[in-house]
Amino acid sequence: MDFISPIVEWLVFIFVMAIGIGVLAVVVMLVLDLSQREDAIRRNYPLIGRFRGLFTKLGEFFRQYFFAMDREEMPFNRAQRDWVYTAAKGEGNTVAFGSTRNLSIPGTPIFVNAVFPPLDDQFAATKPMQIGPYARHPYMAPSIYNISGMSFGALSQPAVEALSKGAARAGIWLNTGEGGLSPHHLVSDCDIVFQIGTAKFGVRDHDGNLNDDKLRAIAAKPQVRMFELKLAQGAKPGKGGILPAAKIDDEVAEIRGVPKGKDAVSPNRHREIDDFSDLLDMIQHIREVSGKPVGFKTVIGSSDAYEELFRLINERGPESAPDFITIDGGEGGTGAAPMPLMDSVGMPLREALLRIVDMRDRFGLKDRIRIIASGKMVNPGDVAYAICAGADFVVCARGFMFALGCIQALKCNKNTCPTGVTTHDPHLQRGLVVEKKYVKVANFAQSVIKEVEMIAHSVGVAEPRLMRRRHVRIVQANGDSVVLRKIRPSHEVEDLEGKEMPNMTPVQAPDSDRKQAGG
Repeated sequence: MDFISPIVEWLVFIFVMAIGIGVLAVVVMLVLDLSQREDAIRRNYPLIGRFRGLFTKLGEFFRQYFFAMDREEMPFNRAQRDWVYTAAKGEGNTVAFGSTRNLSIPGTPIFVNAVFPPLDDQFAATKPMQIGPYARHPYMAPSIYNISGMSFGALSQPAVEALSKGAARAGIWLNTGEGGLSPHHLVSDCDIVFQIGTAKFGVRDHDGNLNDDKLRAIAAKPQVRMFELKLAQGAKPGKGGILPAAKIDDEVAEIRGVPKGKDAVSPNRHREIDDFSDLLDMIQHIREVSGKPVGFKTVIGSSDAYEELFRLINERGPESAPDFITIDGGEGGTGAAPMPLMDSVGMPLREALLRIVDMRDRFGLKDRIRIIASGKMVNPGDVAYAICAGADFVVCARGFMFALGCIQALKCNKNTCPTGVTTHDPHLQRGLVVEKKYVKVANFAQSVIKEVEMIAHSVGVAEPRLMRRRHVRIVQANGDSVVLRKIRPSHEVEDLEGKEMPNMTPVQAPDSDRKQAGG
């Protein structure tokens, strides 16, 4: 038993030392809190005041898992995220007992089901639609739902590879974002939309100007089907982007054409584009050099400003028009943006989309310019509404991030993403297994498309692009719902003066609808 005595003495010594160190630490923190002048709470309530910062930091996680209801969180609530997670697994997205959605909230869309919807054998898949008839290589886009712009650099290598392989499997396009075309985008044969941002990463010279030789080289790759000139982004209209130096390694620096170890800054607009005339000139130049369809992405502040654009197009002729316009809503997302711009600048997509679609149609450019809707389109109901409003295509970014495993930790700008989606930390990236995640990306896209088609069949048409504004009602402040066509009449002639069309099938569809559906 003699050997026990020294052990006990050491344990007692360690215990006393721990108590002493703890008391010393408390005294040190007490002195520091009382003497510091930056934090009033810690100065007035030393030691205890430190818990405020801790609880504030942990609060966002506790609210997500323990306190927030299914429909309460922002920017995406638990019900929205869970739908994506389930869809990505390829599991059935049925729910039991009843909807948890409050259908009396003003602005809620409610689709108008048909009295006699098409029979099972009268359904049709969504048809491809042509983009860029005046380009040397027009693009026959197969899918209504595609992946919006997310840059390599902002996203990790495995995330981009999973998106590329998933897009190929699902038959949808992948937008590169403004960070250039990386080898990771090309690991599959998916269709690619190359985005040209204000810094022209990937197609720039040493001074940041557009380099035609680099543009031509990118366009020569068969996977690159279109070019998108980015004017503005929903989360930060009027401000350029910043990729922190911590995310710029040798590979990112080479792909973007920027120095390593310095923030990669995008200007707030293209220096050579001062007005709509310059914009049309740039679009025509890129289309001529590349031979591919070219459009632009923007955020609407006032639709009145775009009257001049459509007037100029009609003056110059339809060949001068952009092949598509991507409308990004003010609710759009990003890796990092100032809160005032994220919260308070830019028209929400629902309003902006209606305004630009109507203006395009009023100037007679419906068959020339395709409209792409972007901004928080993660669930089938949102996508179906956008198509009813007049969008030809819908793109989404954050929905596909959820499919990759994103848990909305809100760490995109800190290189500490716990799921490996937006970090270049190899330890965190190892959690994102490409061979598993790309299947989830494809499952999610296919589930959205399938359920949008299901909504279309329910309202009485054969495929989504036959849906019109008469097929969706909007809840008003008094609790009543009103058909969208009455709130915002369309400039196209609606079938049968807006009356319901029973048993709509591809054979029975009027000529005007068949023309739109087929492109």
